[in-house]
Amino acid sequence: MSNNRNFTEEAYVLGNQLVDKVKEVIEEGNVRRILIQDQQGKTLLEVPLNLGVAAGAGLVFFAPLLAGVGAIAAVVSRARLVIERYEDPAAKPPKSNEPQPIEIEDDE
Repeated sequence: MSNNRNFTEEAYVLGNQLVDKVKEVIEEGNVRRILIQDQQGKTLLEVPLNLGVAAGAGLVFFAPLLAGVGAIAAVVSRARLVIERYEDPAAKPPKSNEPQPIEIEDDE
């Protein structure tokens, strides 16, 4: 049984930034599904992905998808990108530039 936790992120991007943002999301590799919506919330494209293994193969397999995203980007001026991700509890947390709390154990 899997202990993965699903969560969603939303990003608003301009049409000309849409393809680059989708490429970036695919390369990160922990994506279950991507939805592209217009400003009114109408879903223009919904792509189910399971990239745990395939992310390492590169973007060659996703060229048709990116071509479709490019066509949508040409039509919309602004889009809402909904990204459904999963978090693997065994994975290391991402590094951040922000200070992280540390636990100090007293040996008393």
